[in-house]
Amino acid sequence: MEQRHLGRTGLRVSRIGLGTLTWGRDTDEHDAADQLKAFWDAGGTLVDTADVYGGGEAEYLLGRLVGSLVPRQDLVIATKAGNVPDPYRRFNGSRGHLLAALDASLERLGTDYVDLWQVHAFDPATPLEETLQAVDLAVASGRVRYAGVSNFCGWQLAKAATWQLAAPGVRTRLASTQMEYSLLQRGIEREVLPAALDLGIGLLPSSPLGRGVLTGKYRQGTPSDSRGASERLAPFVEPYLDDAAARITDAVATAADGLATSPLQVALAWVRDRPGVAAPIVGARNAGQLTEALSVEALSLPYEICQALDDVSAPVHRYPDQDWSTL
Repeated sequence: MEQRHLGRTGLRVSRIGLGTLTWGRDTDEHDAADQLKAFWDAGGTLVDTADVYGGGEAEYLLGRLVGSLVPRQDLVIATKAGNVPDPYRRFNGSRGHLLAALDASLERLGTDYVDLWQVHAFDPATPLEETLQAVDLAVASGRVRYAGVSNFCGWQLAKAATWQLAAPGVRTRLASTQMEYSLLQRGIEREVLPAALDLGIGLLPSSPLGRGVLTGKYRQGTPSDSRGASERLAPFVEPYLDDAAARITDAVATAADGLATSPLQVALAWVRDRPGVAAPIVGARNAGQLTEALSVEALSLPYEICQALDDVSAPVHRYPDQDWSTL
C-alpha cells in the first residue's frame, strides 16, 4: 500500500487507515485479529483508536494483538483523549485529564509510546494553551511521537496550529486533524480543509463511506445485519438516509457499474484522493468487508467520474466561505 506523509511532518502512514470504533463492543477478538492481519498483509500501517472506544476495550484489544500478531514497529498506532462519558461535560481538554488519559491508554495498549496522539474534541471550558501544553509535555516525555486534533472547526484548528507555530519555546507542530468527510458530508471544505492545507496539517477522514450508506446497502431498505438496524447505531446512520443522500448514492452506484467495481470502492477512492487527505479511516464489521475496502489500492477514478461525483454532491458555499470577488 502506498505511504503518505502526515501533513508537513516526517511521519509516513498507509493511505488507508484501520478504524477500531466497534472493537471490544461489536467486534470480538477473533474478528479484530482477522482484520488486523488482513490490514498488515495488505501493507497497512495506520491503526486508529481512542480511549473511549468500547469504554477502553478497543485499546485493550489492540494491545493484546500487537506484538503477538503484528510487530509493533510495523504499525503507526493513533489514539485520542478528551472525549469523556459525562452528560454534564462532554469534553475535557484539561492538562490533568489529558495526561492521565494518555497514561491509561499506554497501559491498555501495552506500549510505552503512541505514534500519533489526538485531542478528541475542542473543550470550550479549558484554555486552548493549556490543552496544547499537555500535547507538548506528552511529546517531550517520549510517550507521544506526533500529535493532532479531531473534530475542531476551522477557527479552532487554525488557532491551535498557529499557536504551536508561533508561541515561544519548543512547540509540537500539529500533524493531523481527523474529521468526518465523504461524498455525503463535505462540510469541512468550507473552512477546515483550507486551514489544514495552508498550515500543512494532514486530514484523516472518518466515516469516508458516509456511515456505510455509500456502499449502497440501504438503497432497497435497511438490512437486518447493518448498523442502521442496530438500536444503538441507527441514530448514527439515519441522517444520511434522506433524498439528497439517495441521489448521491445512486450516482456512486452508476459510476461503479461503469467502472465494473463496487460503490464502496468508488466512494473510498474519491475521498482518498481529495487534496489534503492523508488517509481515510475505514471501520469494518469483519475481515471480508475490510478486504474489499483495501482492494481500492488499485483503483484511480477517471477525471470525468470525479467531476460528476463532485457536481452531484457539491455543498453550497456562499459568503464568506467562497471567494468574495466571485460573488
